[in-house]
Amino acid sequence: MSTRRLRRILAPIGVTTAVVASMVVGAIQLTSAAAADATLLSLNKPALASSQELGESPPAGAFDNNPGTRWGSQWSDPQWLRVDLGVTATISQVVLQWENAYGKAFQIQTSPDGNAWTSIYSTTTGTGGTQTLNVNGSGRYVRMYGTQRGTGYGYSLWEFKVYGTSTGTPPATDGPGWVMAPNPVTGVTPSTATPPATNPPTTHHEFQANCSVSRSNLPDDPIVFFGLPGASHSHTFMGNTTTNANTTLSSLQAGGTACITPGDKTAYWMPTLLNNGVAVQPVDRQVIYYKSGVLDWRSVRPMPAGLRYVVGSPSSTLDQFKNHPGAVEGFECGDLTRQWDIPANCTPGSQLNVRFQAPSCWDGRHLDSPDHKAHMAYPVVGVCPSSHPVAVNMIEFKMAWPVSGNMANVAFSSGRGYSFHYDVYNAWDPPTLAALTTHCINGGLQCNPRGFDQYKPERGAALNENYVLP
Repeated sequence: MSTRRLRRILAPIGVTTAVVASMVVGAIQLTSAAAADATLLSLNKPALASSQELGESPPAGAFDNNPGTRWGSQWSDPQWLRVDLGVTATISQVVLQWENAYGKAFQIQTSPDGNAWTSIYSTTTGTGGTQTLNVNGSGRYVRMYGTQRGTGYGYSLWEFKVYGTSTGTPPATDGPGWVMAPNPVTGVTPSTATPPATNPPTTHHEFQANCSVSRSNLPDDPIVFFGLPGASHSHTFMGNTTTNANTTLSSLQAGGTACITPGDKTAYWMPTLLNNGVAVQPVDRQVIYYKSGVLDWRSVRPMPAGLRYVVGSPSSTLDQFKNHPGAVEGFECGDLTRQWDIPANCTPGSQLNVRFQAPSCWDGRHLDSPDHKAHMAYPVVGVCPSSHPVAVNMIEFKMAWPVSGNMANVAFSSGRGYSFHYDVYNAWDPPTLAALTTHCINGGLQCNPRGFDQYKPERGAALNENYVLP
């Protein structure tokens, strides 16, 4: 058994033991009256970290009020864990529940913009356990910035709770930018069940959408810049053949498709890849996986018609892309894997690949939001957060471009490799998407675009030889 695995399965030491105030600079217990006045501001808020130890220890694991999930960092200094409260707040209390791997020297910092940081607490004598810190600060962003680990492992937090009062206006969930779903889904409790073992074992729960480039080098973006032709950087469009700045669900449903499945009229697009300023198009059909993003794949529902969102950001830093909950494998070419920027050189004759996963937990109410992300969320250790309880199809882009050799002049129209992002505007024929979701994802199969698993041929296919419902 590896030392990493051993550390993670040991019972946490002193998780419920408060650190004595005299041992920690500036740490004193809040009175019960003060604590009662504070509100937990950090629950299920967007989280980011300098690094991540394992796939089951994401940043969000420290902000879900679940003592069984955690964030863990790589085994080096410094490291940080950040939460975005969404609005400016006055911070009065921070509670850190450390796993065995704790921070000996660290700061609690706040920031109005995620760039300039002010320290509101500092210690060089941390001893782990549960630390309840009385602080005084304000900001939209709060982070733990660790400079010295208390063990040979990384930093590991079961929970990072931020209390205080909001001084800004909470983001609206209706109004400009919010698009209400005509048939909202309510009353859903995220599934925490583990599907029973099967014979033969269930190893996949997915189907493919194979789609070619349908429109290229078009500076339109109907999600971010709706109604504004030419307002965006250049995009490469796949799937629907009519996508432009004025695209709507109705126009997509009336359009054609470059996907092998006629029922998939979804619009997919991403920044155009450039080599010495010349656009490079993916060759042939690209693989767009539809998977389960949650542990209980039986709970996945087809995404609603008209759902749209953006995955990643053109303004991402390398660290943000590397530690993005949907980054998966990043870039690869030749023998290189898990690259977080376009490699400087790729084996001649190879191709540049990227894999990037989308969020798969929906709030059940909105088809879009002002930032085109707030209505969606990533699962936390395989379970959707209560704020976004509806598990829908998880999309994973697997794109390939015919470029190799010296890659010094290869970049995206949005910038460096880590600016890679993509957009999805769902226009599937609902019965077709439902059939593939039920047969392949809920059924635990590894399906091609017909919904056929070659390893389990006895289970049949969801679609006929023409990729339509029988």
